[in-house]
Amino acid sequence: MIRLDGVTVLYRDRAALRDVTLQVDAGERVAVIGPNGAGKSTLLRVVAGLLAPAAGTVELAGMPVARLDRLAVARRLAVVPQLPTLPFATTVEEVVALGRLPHEHPIRGMRPGDRAAVAAAIERVGVGHLLGRDARELSLGERQLVLLAMAVAQGSPVLVLDEPTVHLDLRHQIEVMDLVGDLNARDGTTILAVLHDLGLAAHFFPRLVLLDRGRIVADGPPAEVLAPERIREVFGVDPEFVHLRV
Repeated sequence: MIRLDGVTVLYRDRAALRDVTLQVDAGERVAVIGPNGAGKSTLLRVVAGLLAPAAGTVELAGMPVARLDRLAVARRLAVVPQLPTLPFATTVEEVVALGRLPHEHPIRGMRPGDRAAVAAAIERVGVGHLLGRDARELSLGERQLVLLAMAVAQGSPVLVLDEPTVHLDLRHQIEVMDLVGDLNARDGTTILAVLHDLGLAAHFFPRLVLLDRGRIVADGPPAEVLAPERIREVFGVDPEFVHLRV
């Protein structure tokens, strides 16, 4: 479903990604982890077609991302970004409805099926109590849940998440991870997520990809990727201070 082959990304003269080769098959659930500056968010931007690599190729569902327009990418892949700033007043339901833009009729707008998808996403993520509110006035955690509902409404076969739990309290972190797991297990959605919390990554994702200084240094099951010596080498901390739920 996602394939990167020899991808290098340059910011000025610095390589944010170096010769990265990665394949995520349909129906997989994969977390990308690593220290700050390792290239995690850059990897997601390349997958989503928001950033063109200096070298290498990126494919989404068998098609080169470079050949797909934005609507074509959006029909294949939904993104939950790190929290953006909303520039104008927008209700929660209007934000969630943005997920249907790739599917809307260009003239007639939203159809009954689109409205049903929006309602189902609101119910599934559990943000119905926020309806009618200006999304700018929500807490950071509430706004993150609304963005997740927007991605669910999009109904794309691939879901990419950039730090989806960063502004959530512990209970909501677990609820979001449970929801992501359910989308993967019940709907077959392919999941690629960036996470800083190694415990959440190890517990909720069967496959971890560890980035360090723009390179993949480990790829596999959590117990293998997060071996004590690797935690010490990559993160520079004593493994005893890292609480994993493998």
